[in-house]
Parts: sequence; structure tokens; C-alpha cells
Amino acid sequence: MTTLQRARTPVPRPRSTPSGLFRAFWRWHFYASFVVVPIFAVLAVTGLIYLLRFQLEPMLHADLMRAEAPAGQELPYVLSDQLALVEEAYPDAEVGLVREGRDPDDTTAFAVTEDGATVDVFVDPWRGEVLGALDPDTTLSGYAIRLHADLMAGLFGDRLIEVAVCWAIVMSLTGYYLFFAGRRARQRRRAKGAPGSRLRSRHALVGSVAGVGLLAMVVTGLPWTGFWGAKVQELATAAGTSLWSLDHGAQSEPGSRLDESLPHSHAVREVPWAQGATEVPSSDPDGDRGSVANVDTAVYVAEREGLTHPMTVVLPSGEDGVFSVIGDAFDDPSRERTVHVDRFSGEVRSDYGFDDYPLVAKAVSQGIGLHEGRSLGLVSFWGALLFCLAVLFMCVTGPLMWWRRRPARSGSVGAPRGRMPVRATWWLAAALVVLGIVLPLFGITLLAVLLLDQLMLRRVPRLRAAFDTVD
Repeated sequence: MTTLQRARTPVPRPRSTPSGLFRAFWRWHFYASFVVVPIFAVLAVTGLIYLLRFQLEPMLHADLMRAEAPAGQELPYVLSDQLALVEEAYPDAEVGLVREGRDPDDTTAFAVTEDGATVDVFVDPWRGEVLGALDPDTTLSGYAIRLHADLMAGLFGDRLIEVAVCWAIVMSLTGYYLFFAGRRARQRRRAKGAPGSRLRSRHALVGSVAGVGLLAMVVTGLPWTGFWGAKVQELATAAGTSLWSLDHGAQSEPGSRLDESLPHSHAVREVPWAQGATEVPSSDPDGDRGSVANVDTAVYVAEREGLTHPMTVVLPSGEDGVFSVIGDAFDDPSRERTVHVDRFSGEVRSDYGFDDYPLVAKAVSQGIGLHEGRSLGLVSFWGALLFCLAVLFMCVTGPLMWWRRRPARSGSVGAPRGRMPVRATWWLAAALVVLGIVLPLFGITLLAVLLLDQLMLRRVPRLRAAFDTVD
């Protein structure tokens, strides 16, 4: 071979090891998706069902939840008459709660407990008929909310969701870095018509908008979590405050998880005012028994006190229980208020509302309203709906991009090759430490990942190649 031929022969270059934040963040974004994508796909679908519950459930159970007013009839049966019909139909059961319909053609729902099982019984308020019962946890919305809460897997499901929530923050932050740092590269690839460039650009564009909503949903959802939420509540209690309202709910026992805003029970949501520790008001059995109040009295008194319809009434439990009337605050958490009415005299024993909440609880309440797409009326409703669809889009396009770029028959998962320059980037190390302290489950799983990387992935050649590990 001549000198000229040797000069023309291409010299193979050693495969470079990508470095820097872009490749490192891309790699973390990629591996975080393993836990985030499947969990958030479930959360997005169940959240969408929950958001549309008022449209879906009455359509699926129109025979129970809908009752059109007969022509010429102006007034429905009062609640006390409807309650009597339910008690007659279920003589051995205990009725714990009644919820008025939101629309004129909605039926009235009663939470009825018998032999330890609670069902929702629906009454036609126009004809005075008991239409039937429904196990709220077996409705479409019931299954959705239980999956949304803990994947119907108890403590394990709750912890798994919380881990996914923590790593979703990492995905959002790294995603924004990739969006801004990689915009010129995406533009060049799209201009050249590179395969997959259009899908990558759309993924980045939708993610740049959905990321804000994702961070908002994560922050507003954390108070519900079984680990972080419980620990922060303990700290708040020790500091003399609370994440939740502190009203005690008087002596009324809900007997159901029926939420005043839902056509089904919220499987893991306790009635919020039942968590307090203040003095408990109760009815006075030694008072004037000549004016014994009933559920209609309680509603009338609540109206007089400024509560709005539709109302939910928790019925008295025990000899000295009271009627606890919850006013409608679906579109505005700042209107949340409960009035406790003496079951004998019909007098107000106490009332508790948003203005009485601890400052932190006010923020959490507003956050929950935002999380559920109801705080700002149609604006938050459509925003939440579009957000759920955007998350689903991201959960589909992310794996699809990987599938198109994955190496064929190499034994590698096709992860981006890069390593986080933690030692050379002090602020990054500090950020990880702070995030690990603020979100303990993130910190624990991060340490687990780092130990797995050091003790196994870097030491076993086959695993090292499969996970595209670099030094």
C-alpha cells in the first residue's frame, strides 16, 4: 500500500463518550420515564374520567341519577319525606348522609350503611320514589378515583405513585433543559427532514406547555400522598397548624365516603372536617323537645346562615349528634363552609368555613380545587382536560421516539450515553441534595439508583453494555 493510499484510508475513531449536562440530563430524562410514563398514563386517564364524572355517571346510570320533573309540578318532595322513603325501604340500615342534586333533573342521593357495607340510594324528588341503590366504588368514576389514589394496591400503590410524582419533577426540569438547549439541533434536523425529527419537535413543544401543568399538579397533589403528605402534616401539627381544615364535624358520623361534589364516593378521601381536635359541639337533649328539628330545618337554617345549594347534610349520629350542613363550594374553595345545627332546637351550634382554616390549609384547599379542575370554573376545567390529554400525548410519543431510535440487535436499551458531572457542578449536587431532603422518597430511590449503578451496572460487562453506561 502506497503512502497516498494510506493517507486516503479512513482511520477509525474511537467511540466518543458524550459529556456535559445535555447528554446527562437526556439520560436521566430517559430512565426516569421508566417509572413516570406508566404511572402518569394511569393518572391521566383516571384524572380525565374523574374530571368528566358529572357527564359520564349520569349517562351510564340515568335510571338512578336522572329524574325529569313532571309537567305542571313545581315543587319536589322535601328532603324529610325522601328520607322517610329511604328508611322505609331500608328499615335495618342507617342513613348517614344526604346530598341534593346539582341540576333540577338530578335525583337525591342518600348514603345508606347496612351490615357494614355502604351504598348510595337514589330518590326521585319529583315523584317520591326510591329508584334503587348503587355501590359507589364499582362505578366507572369509583374505579378511576381508587386507581388514581393508590392503583388499588394499598400502601405499595401509594408509595409507587409518590415515587413517580417525585421523578416527574426530575423529568420536567430535565425536559425544560433539553427543550431550550436542544432547540437549534431540533431545528436543523427538521430542516434536513431527518427521520423522527417532526415527532421530536412536537414532543418538545407539547412538553414545554405540559411541564408547567405537571409541576402544578405534582405540587398540589403531594398533600394527599401517604408518605410526604403525612410527614408534612405531622410537622404542621407540631407547629400548631395543619394542611387541612380543623373542624371536628361535630357528633355527626358520615357513614359514607360520599363527597358533596361527586356522584360516587371518593374511596380514600375522608370528610375533611373530621380531622380536627377542637371542642366538639353537640345537640342538647335536655333542651326544648317541643321543637325537634329535622333535615329540612337544618337546610333552612343553613340557608339563613348564607350557605348555597346544592347542600350535603351529614345526619346526626347518637343521642346528641347534630346536623352538619355543607354548602356548595364546587367552583370556589374560598366558599367552603359547614354549619352544625342542633337536632332538637334547630339552633346553630357552631360553624366552620374557609376563613377559619389555618393559612397553610387555605393554600392546600385552593391547590386541591386547581388540581381537580374546578377552582376557576370552565377555565380550570378545560385547562385540566387539555393537561390530561397532553400528558397522554407525552406518554405515547416518548416511548415512540425511543422505539424508532433504538439500536437493533445490539443488546442495548438505547439509552442516551452521558454521565452527570456532579463533582464539577456544585450547584447540581446541591440541588439533588435539597430535592432529596424535601422529597425523601426521591432521595431514597436516587441513592438506590446510584448504588445499583456503582455496584452492578459498572461491574457486570453485559449490564454495562445493556444500559449504555459510561465512565
